[in-house]
Order: sequence, then structure tokens, then C-alpha cells
Amino acid sequence: MRADRLPPRLSLLMAVLILGATPAGAESLVEAYQQAYQTDPTLAQARAELSAQMQDKPLARSALLPHVGASAGVGFNTADITGFGAGPINRAYLSDNYSVNITQSVFDGQAWTALKQADTEIQASAAALTYTEQQLALKVAQAYFGVLEAQAQKHVAEKQKSLLESIYKQTDATLKIGTGDIIAVREAQARLDAAKADLIKARNGVAVAQRRLQRLTHHPIGVLDNLGHYEAMGPQPDDMTRWVQSAVKDQPLMHQAEAQLQTAHDQVEYNRRARWPVVNLQGIAQHSLGSPFPGMAMNQAGVSLNLSVPFYQGGHTSASVQQAQARTIASIDHVASVRDEVTLNTQTAFLNLKDSVAQLRAAKETAASAKVSLEGTRKGYEVGTRSIIDLLQTATDYIRAEQNYNVAFYNQIIARVQLKAASGQINMADLEAVNALLDNSANP
Repeated sequence: MRADRLPPRLSLLMAVLILGATPAGAESLVEAYQQAYQTDPTLAQARAELSAQMQDKPLARSALLPHVGASAGVGFNTADITGFGAGPINRAYLSDNYSVNITQSVFDGQAWTALKQADTEIQASAAALTYTEQQLALKVAQAYFGVLEAQAQKHVAEKQKSLLESIYKQTDATLKIGTGDIIAVREAQARLDAAKADLIKARNGVAVAQRRLQRLTHHPIGVLDNLGHYEAMGPQPDDMTRWVQSAVKDQPLMHQAEAQLQTAHDQVEYNRRARWPVVNLQGIAQHSLGSPFPGMAMNQAGVSLNLSVPFYQGGHTSASVQQAQARTIASIDHVASVRDEVTLNTQTAFLNLKDSVAQLRAAKETAASAKVSLEGTRKGYEVGTRSIIDLLQTATDYIRAEQNYNVAFYNQIIARVQLKAASGQINMADLEAVNALLDNSANP
């Protein structure tokens, strides 16, 4: 990867720049991501670090380019000269001098290695930025649908409270007319009290989820577009091996680790080349005026080819080479560790996505069955074939089934994004595809 050609995954960043700013109060997933992109401090830090790293190349190149300097000085001097002429010379005089020098590297092995090393360091920083960008997309999606799920659970809690309230009133009425019993009333009251507590918890859950999203967008959370009905979808393609292969190839964490390994190899070579000779071409032009002999001035210019060869530096070079070699071995192990992590994360996300399809289907069927069971139990209670305890238990089962359905409903979408992020392939098109499932009319 060239330093001036950033990874394709940075298309997420470019797309956000093209789409531009959006008004406060995100409504869609894409808008939420735009706001997070513009304000997220972690992403801003990664950008700044890449910008700083980009200067490594001109810094390394500077060792191979001419170095030009100038110097000047003025002074007051006294001289006491004997043995020159008939008598001693005692004189005070002013002196001034200035010079210009230029040095051009002719051969410097370490400088060329440092230039190569700068490229790999920039690649590692660019990969880190890409990873941060992709993780931000995943975090926004999780936080966005976390708010929607919390709101859905709050509506279920409200439904539970309303349902148990109606059962309690019905039970209390039967007690007052003498056909009920106090145990049933107290059981219904206890279930209703628990439902009220669940509603408070659900409302707090919405507030927490909104603040979690707001932490990413740094904007007030408005009314979010909800998910409409969608078709559950597993991995495409449905082949774990292909997903893992793509992850090892595309995951920015792998790119970063591989670039760091190459940097470590370059460091070994850089330290080895400390033994190499260094050749410089140097030119100087100098003027000096002022000596014990009045009117004497000197102007000179020269050029020289300088060779320096280090023979022994107290074992510094050998130790630095061995140190760099040990760090290279550590980098090799780090690449293997990252590969294992990426592989496991991708496999886990793949299996979770497959499981989410079955979970959503099962949760939907269970919720539908629980609703039918509740209606049947209510009618049975009205005709006297079912007890109030049966009705309360069936109502509880129905509410639990609704809650489980909400979890499965939003988890299926998040699992899609998680697989893309785990494999390092998430891009703006993926966010837009998920965003297309949102429906204003589905808002409660």
C-alpha cells in the first residue's frame, strides 16, 4: 500500500464528507453516523495521528537532501606577539567572519532504510484510522438500534401494566361481588406492582440508550426512524471459510499488524547499516576580517568529499540489531495473534448472524402463540374454566414473548453489521442498506 493511497474502507469517510452536515436531532442511521463522524473525538484523534505520521516521510527524506547553513560572528581581540620583527607587537583589534556551508549526502544506508520505514509506519497509521472508522460505524448502529429496542421494550412494559391493571380490576370486582378470593386479588396486585416497576426500569433504559447514542453523535436525540417489517437474512455468502479468508485479507487490524511487522524488519536493517560507511559532499565559503596585522582579510572556498567508517562503538550496533530482531519476532507473534483474533471474531459473528435468523423466526412464532394463548385463557376465565392464576401466568408469558421478540428483531439487524465489521468489509453501502429498512410510519 502506498502512503498516498489510503485504503478503500476510507470511502466511509469520503462519503460522509460528500453528504455534508445534517441538522441537529438525528432521525436515520446514516444521519446519526454523519453526526458521529463529524464530532467523534476518537476518530479525530486517529486522523490527527495519521496526519502527524505522514510527516515521517519528508523527515526521513530530509537526510538525503542538501543541508545548507550560514554562520557569522564578531569579536574583540588582543594580541601580544614576540619573535616577529624587531620588537614585540601589542595590539587590540576587532574581527568579524561569516561563512556559508552546504552538505549533500552521497551515500547513507540508514537514511534510505528510514525512508522505506516511514512508508510502512504511515500504512500502519492509515489502517488504524480505517479500523477506528469502521468501529465507529458499528458503535453507531448498535447504539441506534439499542435506542429503538429500549423504546420497544418500554411499549411492551406499558402494555404489560395496562394488561395487568385490567386483570386486577376484574379480579377486584369479582371479590367485591363475592365470587372472587383475596388470594387472587393479592396475586394480581403483586403482578401489577412488578409491572409498574418494570415500566420505570424500561423508561430508564430508554434514557440510558439515548445518552449512549448521544455520546457518539454529540447531538440531541430526536425521534428516530424505526425498523419496518423486514425479511431475516443470514450471511451472504453462507460460507464461513470465505468470510474468514476475506477478514484476514481485508481487516484493518491485519493491515496494521502486517505494516508494523514490516517496520520491525526495516528497523533491523536500519540498525545493521550503522556499520556502513557514510559519504558526504561538503562545500564551504568563508570570509574573515581582523587580525593583529591591519588590513589583513581572508576569503576562502572549498569542497571536500568526506568518508566516515564506524569500526567499534562499544557494542552498541550489535546490541541494537539483536534488540530489533527480538522485536521483529514479537511482531511476528503479534500478527499471528491478530489473525487468530480476527478469525475468531469473524467466525463468532458469522454463527451469531445465522443464529439470529432462527431466533427471530422462533421468537415471532412464540409471540404469536402466546397472544393466542392469552386470548384463550381470558375467555376460559370468563366462562369459569380457567383460574385467575392461569390468566396472570399466561399474561406474563405473553409479555415475556413480546420482549424476546423485540430482542431478536433488533439483534438480527445488528448481527448483520457485526459480521461486516468483524471481517473488515463494512462501508457506507452497508449502512445505507440497513438505513433503507427504516420506516417513518413504523414509529410508535
